[in-house]
Amino acid sequence: MQRYEDGILTLPASVIAIGAFDGVHQGHQAVINRAVTRSKALKVPSVVYTFDPPPRFHFQRDQVLTPIDQKVNLIARLGVDYVVIIHFDELYAKRPSIDFINNLKKLNPSEIIVGNDFRFGRNREGDIKLLAKHFLVDIIPPVCCAEGTRISSTRIRQLLQQGAIEQSNDLLGWSLQKEYV
Repeated sequence: MQRYEDGILTLPASVIAIGAFDGVHQGHQAVINRAVTRSKALKVPSVVYTFDPPPRFHFQRDQVLTPIDQKVNLIARLGVDYVVIIHFDELYAKRPSIDFINNLKKLNPSEIIVGNDFRFGRNREGDIKLLAKHFLVDIIPPVCCAEGTRISSTRIRQLLQQGAIEQSNDLLGWSLQKEYV
């Protein structure tokens, strides 16, 4: 897998999974796995387009579940060809949604895979409908645990705060070490 910082990558075609992917939990894995599967079917590279730090850390100072190097390693295990890491800061947060779309166009996506709650651009003005005006978009429904509750990074953070490491690991689909928490 090749790693690119701040979007310095141009491809003739690709399938892109987009998201913060903090924790690379089972829901994130579903998005990324779909991108890898579709890229193989279309015989084009798979790309994960992600952010460091995650936007929720920038705006709400949420705990980061996976530092960038760990996140990249977890993503690599899923068979992705490229990971594009965008530095998320105040300047990036103010960019209009059309800037985000124009950056994606450099990757010539055959398809873009996102979760059903995906938003982008200044004040989260961009949504899946806007993305779909420019690209073929595949929306992955929420992934739920055995109890039927949606798996999310927020839920995992709450479990970690309660000391429920084993339950967090179940939602992640990989083992978070106790010393990391």
